[in-house]
Amino acid sequence: MHRVYFIGAGPGDPELLTLQGARLLTGCRAVFAPTPYEVTFASLLDGKTVEIPFAFYFQELLDRIGELLAVGDVAFLVPGDLTFYSPFQALVDALGDRAAVIPGVGTANAASARLKKTLDLPGVCNRAIITSPRTLGDGEGAPTLQELAAPGVTLLIYMNNLPLSELVRQLRDGYGGNVPIVLAHRLGLPGEELIRGTLDDIVGKTGGRDYFNLDSPTRRPALTLVLVGETLAATVDGAWWDFRRKHIWEERDEG
Repeated sequence: MHRVYFIGAGPGDPELLTLQGARLLTGCRAVFAPTPYEVTFASLLDGKTVEIPFAFYFQELLDRIGELLAVGDVAFLVPGDLTFYSPFQALVDALGDRAAVIPGVGTANAASARLKKTLDLPGVCNRAIITSPRTLGDGEGAPTLQELAAPGVTLLIYMNNLPLSELVRQLRDGYGGNVPIVLAHRLGLPGEELIRGTLDDIVGKTGGRDYFNLDSPTRRPALTLVLVGETLAATVDGAWWDFRRKHIWEERDEG
Protein backbone atom coordinates (compact mmCIF):
# COMPACT_ATOMS: atom_id res chain seq x y z
CA MET A 1 0.00 0.00 0.00
CA HIS A 2 1.37 3.39 -0.98
CA ARG A 3 1.47 6.02 1.74
CA VAL A 4 1.40 9.78 2.20
CA TYR A 5 4.36 11.13 4.19
CA PHE A 6 3.98 14.47 5.95
CA ILE A 7 7.63 15.38 6.28
CA GLY A 8 8.70 18.10 8.67
CA ALA A 9 10.83 20.29 6.42
CA GLY A 10 12.16 22.85 8.89
CA PRO A 11 11.83 26.53 8.10
CA GLY A 12 12.67 25.77 4.47
CA ASP A 13 16.41 25.13 4.44
CA PRO A 14 16.92 21.68 2.84
CA GLU A 15 19.98 21.15 5.05
CA LEU A 16 17.62 21.00 8.04
CA LEU A 17 15.75 18.02 6.60
CA THR A 18 16.24 14.94 8.80
CA LEU A 19 17.90 11.82 7.43
CA GLN A 20 14.60 9.96 7.69
CA GLY A 21 12.77 12.75 5.91
CA ALA A 22 15.34 12.86 3.10
CA ARG A 23 15.18 9.09 2.64
CA LEU A 24 11.39 9.01 2.42
CA LEU A 25 11.28 12.05 0.15
CA THR A 26 13.66 10.32 -2.26
CA GLY A 27 11.23 7.41 -2.58
CA CYS A 28 8.16 9.54 -3.32
CA ARG A 29 7.07 10.07 -6.91
CA ALA A 30 4.88 13.09 -6.13
CA VAL A 31 5.40 15.94 -3.67
CA PHE A 32 3.15 18.72 -2.43
CA ALA A 33 5.43 21.64 -1.59
CA PRO A 34 4.11 24.94 -0.20
CA THR A 35 5.71 28.05 -1.66
CA PRO A 36 8.68 28.68 -1.51
CA TYR A 37 9.65 25.05 -0.79
CA GLU A 38 9.28 24.09 -4.43
CA VAL A 39 12.23 26.44 -4.99
CA THR A 40 14.40 25.83 -1.93
CA PHE A 41 14.06 22.04 -2.23
CA ALA A 42 14.36 22.03 -6.02
CA SER A 43 17.48 19.83 -6.06
CA LEU A 44 15.63 17.13 -4.11
CA LEU A 45 12.48 17.38 -6.23
CA ASP A 46 14.03 16.88 -9.65
CA GLY A 47 12.08 14.33 -11.69
CA LYS A 48 9.10 14.28 -9.32
CA THR A 49 5.58 15.57 -9.81
CA VAL A 50 5.47 18.75 -7.72
CA GLU A 51 2.26 20.58 -6.84
CA ILE A 52 1.25 23.40 -4.49
CA PRO A 53 -1.23 22.06 -1.91
CA PHE A 54 -2.97 25.39 -1.35
CA ALA A 55 -4.05 25.50 -5.01
CA PHE A 56 -6.79 22.93 -4.15
CA TYR A 57 -9.94 22.92 -2.10
CA PHE A 58 -9.93 20.16 0.50
CA GLN A 59 -11.93 17.49 -1.36
CA GLU A 60 -10.11 18.32 -4.60
CA LEU A 61 -6.84 17.77 -2.78
CA LEU A 62 -7.97 14.43 -1.38
CA ASP A 63 -9.05 13.35 -4.86
CA ARG A 64 -5.70 14.37 -6.32
CA ILE A 65 -3.83 12.51 -3.57
CA GLY A 66 -5.87 9.42 -4.40
CA GLU A 67 -4.85 9.65 -8.05
CA LEU A 68 -1.18 9.98 -7.13
CA LEU A 69 -1.31 7.14 -4.59
CA ALA A 70 -2.36 4.79 -7.36
CA VAL A 71 1.15 4.99 -8.80
CA GLY A 72 3.43 5.61 -5.82
CA ASP A 73 4.11 7.21 -2.45
CA VAL A 74 3.27 10.88 -1.94
CA ALA A 75 5.03 13.45 0.25
CA PHE A 76 4.00 16.74 1.77
CA LEU A 77 6.78 19.10 2.80
CA VAL A 78 5.45 20.52 6.05
CA PRO A 79 6.77 23.90 7.21
CA GLY A 80 8.58 23.30 10.50
CA ASP A 81 6.63 20.23 11.54
CA LEU A 82 3.03 19.27 12.24
CA THR A 83 3.17 20.45 15.85
CA PHE A 84 2.08 24.10 15.82
CA TYR A 85 -0.57 25.86 13.72
CA SER A 86 -0.37 23.31 10.92
CA PRO A 87 -3.09 23.32 8.23
CA PHE A 88 -2.41 19.67 7.43
CA GLN A 89 -4.12 18.00 10.41
CA ALA A 90 -7.39 17.53 8.53
CA LEU A 91 -5.54 15.68 5.77
CA VAL A 92 -3.75 13.43 8.25
CA ASP A 93 -7.07 12.60 9.88
CA ALA A 94 -8.83 11.98 6.56
CA LEU A 95 -6.07 9.68 5.28
CA GLY A 96 -5.95 7.60 8.45
CA ASP A 97 -3.54 4.66 8.25
CA ARG A 98 -2.27 5.81 4.87
CA ALA A 99 -0.72 8.89 6.48
CA ALA A 100 2.63 8.93 8.27
CA VAL A 101 4.04 12.00 10.02
CA ILE A 102 7.80 12.46 10.03
CA PRO A 103 9.09 14.92 12.65
CA GLY A 104 11.22 17.83 11.52
CA VAL A 105 13.16 20.77 12.85
CA GLY A 106 10.55 23.21 14.09
CA THR A 107 10.95 26.90 13.41
CA ALA A 108 11.21 27.58 17.14
CA ASN A 109 14.20 25.21 17.34
CA ALA A 110 15.81 26.80 14.30
CA ALA A 111 15.33 30.29 15.76
CA SER A 112 16.88 29.28 19.08
CA ALA A 113 19.89 27.83 17.25
CA ARG A 114 20.24 30.85 14.96
CA LEU A 115 20.19 33.21 17.96
CA LYS A 116 22.38 30.86 20.04
CA LYS A 117 20.00 31.31 22.96
CA THR A 118 18.27 28.91 25.36
CA LEU A 119 14.66 30.02 25.51
CA ASP A 120 13.86 28.55 28.95
CA LEU A 121 16.83 29.60 31.07
CA PRO A 122 17.09 29.02 34.85
CA GLY A 123 17.27 32.27 36.76
CA VAL A 124 16.14 34.30 33.74
CA CYS A 125 13.11 32.75 32.04
CA ASN A 126 11.11 30.04 33.74
CA ARG A 127 8.86 29.12 30.81
CA ALA A 128 8.64 29.47 27.06
CA ILE A 129 5.22 29.84 25.44
CA ILE A 130 4.35 29.40 21.77
CA THR A 131 1.27 31.36 20.78
CA SER A 132 -0.45 33.40 18.08
CA PRO A 133 -2.54 36.57 18.42
CA ARG A 134 -4.88 35.04 15.83
CA THR A 135 -6.07 32.45 18.36
CA LEU A 136 -5.66 34.29 21.67
CA GLY A 137 -8.92 35.38 23.20
CA ASP A 138 -10.92 32.66 21.41
CA GLY A 139 -13.56 31.46 23.82
CA GLU A 140 -14.62 32.57 27.27
CA GLY A 141 -11.77 32.72 29.74
CA ALA A 142 -9.06 32.40 27.09
CA PRO A 143 -5.87 34.30 28.01
CA THR A 144 -4.86 37.51 26.28
CA LEU A 145 -1.42 38.37 24.96
CA GLN A 146 -0.92 40.80 27.86
CA GLU A 147 -1.60 37.98 30.33
CA LEU A 148 0.98 35.70 28.72
CA ALA A 149 3.64 38.40 28.39
CA ALA A 150 4.92 38.33 31.96
CA PRO A 151 8.41 38.80 33.38
CA GLY A 152 10.30 35.50 33.22
CA VAL A 153 8.42 34.33 30.10
CA THR A 154 9.87 33.84 26.63
CA LEU A 155 7.16 34.26 24.00
CA LEU A 156 7.40 32.80 20.50
CA ILE A 157 4.71 34.45 18.42
CA TYR A 158 3.60 32.81 15.16
CA MET A 159 1.32 34.31 12.54
CA ASN A 160 1.13 37.75 14.09
CA ASN A 161 -1.82 39.74 12.73
CA LEU A 162 -1.30 42.94 14.72
CA PRO A 163 0.54 46.05 13.52
CA LEU A 164 3.97 46.01 15.11
CA SER A 165 3.23 49.13 17.16
CA GLU A 166 0.11 47.49 18.62
CA LEU A 167 1.92 44.21 19.24
CA VAL A 168 4.65 46.09 21.11
CA ARG A 169 2.08 48.02 23.15
CA GLN A 170 0.39 44.83 24.31
CA LEU A 171 3.72 43.20 25.10
CA ARG A 172 4.82 46.21 27.16
CA ASP A 173 1.52 46.08 29.09
CA GLY A 174 2.28 42.47 29.98
CA TYR A 175 6.00 42.65 30.66
CA GLY A 176 5.67 45.95 32.45
CA GLY A 177 8.73 47.41 30.78
CA ASN A 178 11.38 47.19 28.12
CA VAL A 179 12.56 43.69 27.15
CA PRO A 180 14.48 42.30 24.14
CA ILE A 181 12.62 41.31 20.97
CA VAL A 182 13.67 39.68 17.68
CA LEU A 183 11.81 39.50 14.38
CA ALA A 184 13.05 36.36 12.62
CA HIS A 185 11.97 36.92 9.02
CA ARG A 186 12.20 34.12 6.42
CA LEU A 187 14.32 32.05 8.78
CA GLY A 188 16.31 29.47 6.80
CA LEU A 189 15.14 30.90 3.47
CA PRO A 190 16.68 33.28 0.93
CA GLY A 191 16.25 36.82 2.23
CA GLU A 192 16.57 35.82 5.89
CA GLU A 193 16.68 38.76 8.30
CA LEU A 194 17.05 38.98 12.06
CA ILE A 195 15.89 42.35 13.37
CA ARG A 196 17.05 42.61 16.98
CA GLY A 197 15.95 45.30 19.37
CA THR A 198 13.88 46.05 22.43
CA LEU A 199 10.25 46.96 22.92
CA ASP A 200 11.41 50.58 23.02
CA ASP A 201 13.17 50.67 19.65
CA ILE A 202 12.03 47.74 17.47
CA VAL A 203 9.36 49.75 15.62
CA GLY A 204 11.95 52.30 14.55
CA LYS A 205 14.39 49.60 13.52
CA THR A 206 11.95 48.14 10.98
CA GLY A 207 11.81 51.44 9.09
CA GLY A 208 8.08 51.05 8.57
CA ARG A 209 8.44 47.79 6.61
CA ASP A 210 5.43 45.46 6.80
CA TYR A 211 7.05 42.26 8.06
CA PHE A 212 3.65 40.65 8.71
CA ASN A 213 1.97 41.14 5.31
CA LEU A 214 -0.81 43.10 6.96
CA ASP A 215 -1.08 45.39 3.94
CA SER A 216 -0.63 42.65 1.34
CA PRO A 217 -3.62 41.91 -0.93
CA THR A 218 -2.85 38.16 -0.73
CA ARG A 219 -3.32 38.16 3.08
CA ARG A 220 -0.96 35.18 3.34
CA PRO A 221 0.64 34.76 6.76
CA ALA A 222 4.11 36.29 6.72
CA LEU A 223 7.15 34.14 7.34
CA THR A 224 8.11 36.15 10.42
CA LEU A 225 8.48 34.60 13.87
CA VAL A 226 8.58 37.00 16.83
CA LEU A 227 10.64 36.12 19.90
CA VAL A 228 10.49 38.26 23.02
CA GLY A 229 11.81 37.93 26.56
CA GLU A 230 14.72 38.55 28.87
CA THR A 231 16.64 35.43 27.82
CA LEU A 232 17.39 36.95 24.40
CA ALA A 233 19.94 39.29 25.99
CA ALA A 234 21.01 37.16 28.97
CA THR A 235 24.48 35.68 29.50
CA VAL A 236 25.32 32.79 31.80
CA ASP A 237 28.51 32.06 33.73
CA GLY A 238 29.83 28.69 34.89
CA ALA A 239 28.13 28.70 38.31
CA TRP A 240 25.00 27.07 36.86
CA TRP A 241 27.12 24.28 35.38
CA ASP A 242 29.20 23.67 38.53
CA PHE A 243 26.13 23.55 40.78
CA ARG A 244 24.65 20.78 38.67
CA ARG A 245 27.99 19.01 38.44
CA LYS A 246 28.17 18.89 42.25
CA HIS A 247 24.54 18.22 43.14
CA ILE A 248 23.08 16.38 40.14
CA TRP A 249 25.63 14.95 37.73
CA GLU A 250 28.38 13.81 40.12
CA GLU A 251 28.32 10.08 40.78
CA ARG A 252 27.65 9.27 44.41
CA ASP A 253 29.36 6.60 46.46
CA GLU A 254 26.36 4.68 47.70
CA GLY A 255 28.57 2.69 50.07
